[in-house]
Amino acid sequence: MDQAARADAREQAAFANGPGGQGPVGHGLVGQGPFEEGTVEANGLRFGYLAAGPEDGPLALCLHGFPDSAYTWRYLLPELAAAGYRAVALFMRGYAPTGVPEDGAYQTGALSADAVALHAAFGGDENAVIIGHDWGAFATYGAAAFAPGLWRRVVTLALPPLNVMLSAFFDFEQLKRSFYIFLFQTPLAEAALDRAFVEGLWRDWSPGYGADGRAREVGHVMDCLAAPENVAAAIGYYRAMLDPSRHIDRYAAEQEALTGTGGSPVLYLHGADDGCLGVEGIFPGGDGSAVLEHLPAGSRAEIVQGAGHFLQLERPEEVNARVLGWLAG
Repeated sequence: MDQAARADAREQAAFANGPGGQGPVGHGLVGQGPFEEGTVEANGLRFGYLAAGPEDGPLALCLHGFPDSAYTWRYLLPELAAAGYRAVALFMRGYAPTGVPEDGAYQTGALSADAVALHAAFGGDENAVIIGHDWGAFATYGAAAFAPGLWRRVVTLALPPLNVMLSAFFDFEQLKRSFYIFLFQTPLAEAALDRAFVEGLWRDWSPGYGADGRAREVGHVMDCLAAPENVAAAIGYYRAMLDPSRHIDRYAAEQEALTGTGGSPVLYLHGADDGCLGVEGIFPGGDGSAVLEHLPAGSRAEIVQGAGHFLQLERPEEVNARVLGWLAG
């Protein structure tokens, strides 16, 4: 039994032990975990979230990427809760049930501003930690550099600091992997981004992840992208990425912070079999020094063997142990 299967078995047992053997209140699907569901206002948006752990515990804010949902943290949230954290996994801006911003802002500075505002909305203090995967990693870098006093520890997965990613991006093999970024700049994007497309990305990006798990996660993604405005939002992240004219001045300071190296130490994890962003461009020869050059002093950069892009789902026991060990430091 692999790590994800063992984690699922534990999750289902916890579910079955809920009231009347039907699982935690508010959930009707085995395998969703004993999570609270709620909404909160922050930075002018209503955010949907999943949460676990004591309400008076230090905040652990978890941010997902594309194409994904808050459920990507299904295995980590219970472990954070057991360690005493108030673990909160957000649905990112534009991903239902979170609202679509009226100003159409999807630049990284807006995502970082969301994280800072959510820290306040959840009553976070200087003991809060922030964890981000993919686009959530970019939001995490920006939030940690823009407001370093808010976060005691920082974890990012699958996307290295911007300068490192840019240096790897123009490799020919990486450009082929990144075809979707260029597709999303065109009027064809909205028509292309359907379930089959998302399934293809998950299959390519995490080739070792089982079909059942992949189908479950893709189902959550499609729930988040159920309306045309949600699809446009997910694409909007990529259009803002390559088109600065889409940036909004109110997020200029947060946008600039993305390339900063200040703040708390960062644990960076990257799957050895990542089909989205090849490990060879981030850790040439297995060496993570290029990543560490763009992170605060005391940071660590590590490869997770046997995992692709969605490493927190593929190797949950190993990733959880590394994250919890880092947060305890």
